[in-house]
Amino acid sequence: MDVQFLHDNWMLVALAVASGAMLSWSFLGGKLSGVEDADTLKSTRLYNDDALVLDVREDKEYAAGHIPKARHIPLGQLAGRLQELDKFKGKPVLVTCRSGQRSARACGILKKAGFETVYNQAGGIIAWERANLPVTQK
Repeated sequence: MDVQFLHDNWMLVALAVASGAMLSWSFLGGKLSGVEDADTLKSTRLYNDDALVLDVREDKEYAAGHIPKARHIPLGQLAGRLQELDKFKGKPVLVTCRSGQRSARACGILKKAGFETVYNQAGGIIAWERANLPVTQK
């Protein structure tokens, strides 16, 4: 590559490197952190295989409708209530929220606390409902 071209177009080169890094991170980020995203098909399989489903939404959101058998611990309380989940450290855990953002943060907390197999429900309860999967208010 011509050094003069790189010098004259350093901003384009920097942009290309940055976009490549972001693209790589989007593919590898979850794998490197030990947390995998689970689409609705994978979430359904985990649910049917008796994985712990952990809903980290706020109380009102959870009361409005949640995945049956989901355990509810709001994200803001998770770090202080981890001992409630200790018996699930060796079991798959599917973490859900409204759209997948809060659950991603919760997955990080769980991994740091020693949970072995943690999945972030991609799209959260919104994706679950769009797939016409069961929701309860009980």
